[in-house]
Amino acid sequence: MSDVDLQQGEAQAWDQLPHQYPAHHQQPQSRNPDFVASMQDADAQPSKMTSDPMGTSATTEPELASHGTLTRAATALGNFVSSTLDRTPSSQEGNERIIHVNDPIKNSQFKYIHNMISTAKYRNVVVFLPKFLFEQFSRYANLFFLFTGIIQLIPDLSPTSKWGTLIPLGLVMVASAIKEIVEDVKRHRQDSDVNARFTKTLHGSEFVPKRWRDIVVGDIVRVENSGFFPADLILLSSSEPDALCYIETSNLDGETNLKIRQGLPETADILTPAAVARLHGVIRSELPNNSLYTFEGMLKLPAKTIPLDPMQLLLRGAQLRNTQWVYAVVVFTGHETKLMRNATAAPIKRTKVERMVNSQIIFLFVILVIMAIMCSVGALWRQLNESFETQILILTVTQASAWINFPKNILTYIILFNNLIPLSLIVTMEAVKFVLGGLINTDLDMYHEESDTHAVARTSSLVEELGQVDYIFSDKTGTLTMNIMEFKMASIAGIPYADVVPDDKRPRLDEKGIEVGYYNFGQLKENKKTHQNGHVIRDFVTLLAVCHTVIPEKNETDPSNIIYQASSPDEAALVKGAQQLGATFHTRRPKTVTITHDGYEEEYEIMNVNEFNSTRKRMSILCRAPNGVIKLYIKGADTVILERLGADGKEFVDSTFVHLEDYATEGLRTLCLAYRDVSEEEYRQWAAIYAKAATTINNRQTELDNAAELIEKDLILLGATAIEDKLQDGVPDTIHTLAQAGIKLWVLTGDRQETAINIGYSCKLLTAESSLIVCNEETHFETKDFLERRLLSVRGGLGMGTPARRMGFFERMLGKKAPRFDKDAEVDLEPLALIIDGRTLDFALEDDIKLTFLELATLCKSVICCRVSPLQKALVVKLVRKNVEGSVTLAIGDGANDVGMIQAAHVGVGISGQEGLQAARSADFAIAQFRFLRKLLLIHGSWAYARMSKLILYSYYKNITLYLIQLWFALDNGFSGQTLFETWSSLSSYNVLWAVGQPIALGIFDQYLSARMLDRYPAIYNLGQRSVFYNHRVFFCWILNSFFHSAMIYYLWRTAIRSGGSVMTDGRVTDNWSVGEMVYATDLVVIGIKAALVADIWVRFTYAAVIGSVLLFIVVFPIYAIIGPAIGISTELFGLDRPIFGNPIFWFGILLFPIAANLRDFTWKYAKRTYRPASYHIIQEVQKYNIPDYRPRMEWFRKAVHKVRMIQRLKLTRGFAFSQNESGQANLIRKYDTTQRKPQG
Repeated sequence: MSDVDLQQGEAQAWDQLPHQYPAHHQQPQSRNPDFVASMQDADAQPSKMTSDPMGTSATTEPELASHGTLTRAATALGNFVSSTLDRTPSSQEGNERIIHVNDPIKNSQFKYIHNMISTAKYRNVVVFLPKFLFEQFSRYANLFFLFTGIIQLIPDLSPTSKWGTLIPLGLVMVASAIKEIVEDVKRHRQDSDVNARFTKTLHGSEFVPKRWRDIVVGDIVRVENSGFFPADLILLSSSEPDALCYIETSNLDGETNLKIRQGLPETADILTPAAVARLHGVIRSELPNNSLYTFEGMLKLPAKTIPLDPMQLLLRGAQLRNTQWVYAVVVFTGHETKLMRNATAAPIKRTKVERMVNSQIIFLFVILVIMAIMCSVGALWRQLNESFETQILILTVTQASAWINFPKNILTYIILFNNLIPLSLIVTMEAVKFVLGGLINTDLDMYHEESDTHAVARTSSLVEELGQVDYIFSDKTGTLTMNIMEFKMASIAGIPYADVVPDDKRPRLDEKGIEVGYYNFGQLKENKKTHQNGHVIRDFVTLLAVCHTVIPEKNETDPSNIIYQASSPDEAALVKGAQQLGATFHTRRPKTVTITHDGYEEEYEIMNVNEFNSTRKRMSILCRAPNGVIKLYIKGADTVILERLGADGKEFVDSTFVHLEDYATEGLRTLCLAYRDVSEEEYRQWAAIYAKAATTINNRQTELDNAAELIEKDLILLGATAIEDKLQDGVPDTIHTLAQAGIKLWVLTGDRQETAINIGYSCKLLTAESSLIVCNEETHFETKDFLERRLLSVRGGLGMGTPARRMGFFERMLGKKAPRFDKDAEVDLEPLALIIDGRTLDFALEDDIKLTFLELATLCKSVICCRVSPLQKALVVKLVRKNVEGSVTLAIGDGANDVGMIQAAHVGVGISGQEGLQAARSADFAIAQFRFLRKLLLIHGSWAYARMSKLILYSYYKNITLYLIQLWFALDNGFSGQTLFETWSSLSSYNVLWAVGQPIALGIFDQYLSARMLDRYPAIYNLGQRSVFYNHRVFFCWILNSFFHSAMIYYLWRTAIRSGGSVMTDGRVTDNWSVGEMVYATDLVVIGIKAALVADIWVRFTYAAVIGSVLLFIVVFPIYAIIGPAIGISTELFGLDRPIFGNPIFWFGILLFPIAANLRDFTWKYAKRTYRPASYHIIQEVQKYNIPDYRPRMEWFRKAVHKVRMIQRLKLTRGFAFSQNESGQANLIRKYDTTQRKPQG
């Protein structure tokens, strides 16, 4: 069960958003520059402020400490006023939300909604009935049987019982309703668990626990570290200086870096329950909306009015991190929270197989109508031209009456042939899917013991779609990776060290007598004291402990336990690495940091911080060491560090470069470290330049970067670090296996491009053979030009046309649009990978470019989209789903930011079992680890697709075989509409008693290959992708076989009866009822043998279904033939039991006729498997006879080639692996003094 409760809407809800500004895009500073300019003048008084309905009379704030704070306040106020002044005046409820702080009585008058959320498919009984009926009758089979059941009620029209269709249809509806209710009750229970969680809210002058569902607008809540926000909140104060707090929004936008929120200075000093209880004021905010990245409001206190902006907004679903506690006031609750405003009802998904069933039911209905018209025309001809009615029946038939009866006869024959479309098909499919979903739920191979989480099929209706997936769209953080960074290796002074040294890399002497290999960290500590380069090692470790923006937090009960608050997990890993190597960072003051290095305490004065950004790819600090020397410590990407080395700083470059190559081949994230000493004079001159740049109004960041460039030169290389972004267990093997299965994986992540590429290599999404197409363009036209040129170069020389499938005749007749791309087009290309960032993707998804982008992407083996928003994730999925012919898409993710793409895809899979991971609650399937996707698709999916294919085809076959006999009988009975079979014992019970076991046995227990073989030969999965087992060609073959079998059964019995078998044992001549029951029994044997021929595995239930159905009929029918007529039903069967079962012709026919009918099937199956075997036929023999696999083993060769190509890639495109917020950190760390005790709140 996930610890977060929010549901993200499907992608269509995102389409309603105006322009939102994701975290990685810069937000516009103001909507009203003139107003901002006036605010910057302390004497400016906007003339329109008096008409402001929000009560934002012009109030300057001279006490604001800095120009930046004033600008922020003016910007927020300008945004708010410019939006409110343009509105048409109306009641305050229509324009704004008013919240009285600490006054629940006043707040209650506005009747704001409760904080309960519901993510169930059916909210209540009133919603259930119309939605359920709409969903059921969107299936053409149910609609057809409703129509048939209604016309069957018309008197003197039906040749069968008038309730023979409606009662079974009602049972089908009830069974489907029970299944839907059972699945939705699970969702309601999950919602109840979420709504019943506790958070602390202010009651009087103390905080008491309160359930989430009882929280109301205006409540003041206390959220503690690692807690999730129960509603949308306005931050008042926190345990950190200046009301700062850290939040993690990976559930919202996929960003793993922590983000900073800051309360207002006017409320930052509210640090106790008593103080917050004395707070009174009015919050005027915007109305609830679905814009995640904007917020406008005002806090009116008795002394002043202060603007609110997104920096004070804590969204439901985000998590408080590295902050002991926060006080915040509730502004939006329940379904009015910003994320819930994006949520929509779970979409109704139809599988590829179901859509094909719907189209084939239309075809069968057309056949049925044609048969009914043909028989009605035959009856009309007989009435107009034959003498049967007038001479035999002595009826007066006129031409007018014959034509009047013609439409009635059509309806009669529609009723007679109605079971040509199997009524039981839909309910049998649903029942079997439900069981197959249960098999997924109970699969111990997909049980995650650490989190006690098993796989869950939340929507069993999509189970066969798992066997036909062509594209997987995956999130990265939390799905492929664990978001846990570990300091694994270091290269210092040309010597490699590792936390754990592999056996094949232990120190040894090579053929030249030189010691090679890795040393462990214990040896590193020893070398720091005794090695000739010990001073280099000491500087390396000191740099790790000092050059960062991490804030230490000591545990008051255990001071030795230090928790590092870092905006990125990389930085925390490096500081922990320094601690592991003997330098513990434990104290930060506004101007100094203190470390304990090898038992000695050292204090470094932090003089300047040159912050990291994606252009610089490095960060540096200037600090004064304990000995008074000014040092520049710098860390960053190897490309930017190595080119800034001085002549005396390149001693270890060659050996370090070799180690970097080794780290890169293992998928580790590398970083180079360097330093230099700075003289007092040089620093004084540079500090003046830096101070001037820091006060620049325009292009401040550029000026700061230029200033840093002046000091970051003539560096001395210390070495390099290697950090492992820990992958989830089994991810590389799973991705490699899925690629072998022909599934294309697209990674849609909020991470940086270089980080995503690095992870792509480490998880085998990108291989050494892959050629990267990196698309980072700044404008629409540059993006279009780049994609078109790349597409032409990829297609050039290959003679390729657009890989689209040509439309068939019937598709053109139906007016279908031509498909853009064919997913099964064979393209012989080198492995390509497309890398595109979020800004460029915005352009690539525009109408005039998106198909070019899609064509290029479909020609690639893998695609990585970086820095993407939830909206872009959903749009990419929709683009593929709508434009790639016949494709089945699967989206997998772990956070609320993935819900949009999960609901946009054909199949959604959520990662469950981890704290705060929400996507599982919106997904169709939930698994605990990405590696379980391998078995879910390759085994459960393949089995489900093959089983459902057989179930559907066999259901068509058995019904058509039986009911076509009525057509052959109509040719002999003069098209009278007479049925050959009795209604209750034969027609109505056919699909619920005698012929129900065979399709269930095939649908639940059949296995065309074992799980071991499907996993061993993943290419077999292609059978489902290409719809080999179930397509229109296979369907027509089964239909033709039904025609053949039904004709064989009827005409063999017709011949037998005419050849002397017409006299029964009691001397009576056989009538239509006796012939009908003998034909019926033969049909049961024929379809039983057919089930035996198509079954690939036999279990007890298979024997019971195939053999038991015939035995059951032989035992039960004679009993029913006696009891039924005796109680007034099925009177047609009176006295038929002994004459039929005592007739040797009956036993002769029931034994030989089925063999004759199925002889063609057996011959065809033998010939096909012998002379034209399919791939799975061969593997079936491998499985049957346990034939060993002698495929050549070339792993050693592959590893050698892989390493060479990884080194070549590294030389061509070396990337940084350092993730950190791009601004604000330098000022932030100046506010901390960890020697001061934090308020307890």
